[in-house]
Amino acid sequence: MARALSKLGYCSRSRGFELIRAGRVAVDGRIRRDPETPVRVEQDRIEVDGREVASQAKIYLLLNKPRGVVTTAADEKGRETVYACLSRGLPWVAPAGRLDKASEGLLLLTNDSEWAARVSAPETRLDKTYHVQVACVADAALIERLTKGVASEGERLRVKAARILRGGEKNTWLEIVLDEGKNRHIRRMLAALRIEVLRLVRVAIGPLILGELPKGTSRPLTEMEKHRLDAAMSQHLKKS
Repeated sequence: MARALSKLGYCSRSRGFELIRAGRVAVDGRIRRDPETPVRVEQDRIEVDGREVASQAKIYLLLNKPRGVVTTAADEKGRETVYACLSRGLPWVAPAGRLDKASEGLLLLTNDSEWAARVSAPETRLDKTYHVQVACVADAALIERLTKGVASEGERLRVKAARILRGGEKNTWLEIVLDEGKNRHIRRMLAALRIEVLRLVRVAIGPLILGELPKGTSRPLTEMEKHRLDAAMSQHLKKS
């Protein structure tokens, strides 16, 4: 049942669990309290608080996440979340993937839970491109270390590609491409090399580019952007 509520675009699966256990969800007129109860989405009548849940139109948003907001619906510490950046009146959407509080840039949000799972799945191996400002003067040796891999917390972390974008007397902007997304991947690699990260901005996911979207604002994906991103995911899944 919880999965059905998420699939219909009504709420997240975790929120669905809460609603069901609170006795607020009925299937064909009967209150059900087991979130794992199987449901036929196309046939069964699902109600929340007595109102039928209809399938929501699919929404795919691109947000330029500002630094300092967290990627969650609600934060136990009372910190501002990415939902403060969205227009009021939108149906429920959830992030497809994450950016940590200190990171910025391209974040996808959608009410299409199955699509979000594909975007985030490790086997999809979508390239994710970041611009990273580091507190050192980078050189070819650092690029080689990143591409060969660095040991961190019992894992071997590496990047798919890296290059120097521009540099100054005390810091450098790098472009780093990942095709896997382990927790705090880039920050952990650079920390293992004792390099401080000053800024970390995600600028692309696969063929989808952040572009000039102002910080803290969002927009719908165009049909062409959605098509190209879907095609990139399908291509990588076929290879795997």
